[in-house]
Amino acid sequence: MFSPLHDLLVILLLDALIGDPRWLYRRLSHPVVWMGKLLAFLEQRMNRPDCHSSRKNRIQGIICLAVYLLILTVGTFLLHKGMYTFLPEVVAEVLLLVLASTLLAARSLYEHVKKVATSLDHEDIPAARQAVARIVGRDVSAMDSSGLIKAALESLAENFSDAVIAPCFWYLIGGVPGLVAYKAINTADSMVGHRTPRYRHFGMAAARLDDLVNLIPARLSALLIVLAGGLLGRINMIEAVRLVRCQAPAHVSPNAGWPEAALACVLSLQLGGSRQYGGYRIDGAYFGKGRHEALPKDIETGLRIIGISWIMLVLALLIGGAI
Repeated sequence: MFSPLHDLLVILLLDALIGDPRWLYRRLSHPVVWMGKLLAFLEQRMNRPDCHSSRKNRIQGIICLAVYLLILTVGTFLLHKGMYTFLPEVVAEVLLLVLASTLLAARSLYEHVKKVATSLDHEDIPAARQAVARIVGRDVSAMDSSGLIKAALESLAENFSDAVIAPCFWYLIGGVPGLVAYKAINTADSMVGHRTPRYRHFGMAAARLDDLVNLIPARLSALLIVLAGGLLGRINMIEAVRLVRCQAPAHVSPNAGWPEAALACVLSLQLGGSRQYGGYRIDGAYFGKGRHEALPKDIETGLRIIGISWIMLVLALLIGGAI
């Protein structure tokens, strides 16, 4: 077996080269889809949104989350042990690294955000709205070009943390079971961690646990983005760090504000502000100190910054593995 740093380097490269091949997942569902199906099965049987006791509903949510995580982590641990028991070590190692690479989404994130830029280059606003709707949960039906660009950039920053840095961090902490556990928590938060009548109490545990597991990765993501901006000569890194530390806590999420504020600062663009979610409006804080109007070129610059951040991560793993 290689060291965890070398394994993670291979996982990152596999994700960048292969991504999520559609021909495969048309025949065999993505692992995250299976996680979602398991959680939906448990939630339908354990969630009682009409329960008069909010405390009882929260406890049901905690139990559901615990059972869900136990099934996935124990299943992954047994799969891990079984592969090394019944397969040659090299074959088991390769299969596990390929499986782990499906739980990162650097290539998928790049392709989705790039599609927004391509649509706007062709002045196809409806296509751009469709592309943005695939990566954000907010209402995009009334967004103009600037709004679509900002939404894409905010998703780019947040998902760089959630779909790249955090999975890497938890792989180094707990190997493949740790990576699966993180992805399961992140999936649970996206499914039930909402303040809607159905999930307000039941999904609280999932939302709080997701906040906890993303605490360090979100700040590491912001640091990488600021370093990338400094390498490009776009910012004074010390001033940028101060600005990000000042602005990030204003986000409704304890973590999302860090990479968003960092990217806004590097782009000299204001991100955040008000947004619509299925009939209700959130007046969020603004991040950055630059232009209010976003331009199509900002997406290209944002992708370049995230790309450099990804390269710095790879280089850090190479150096760490060589020491």
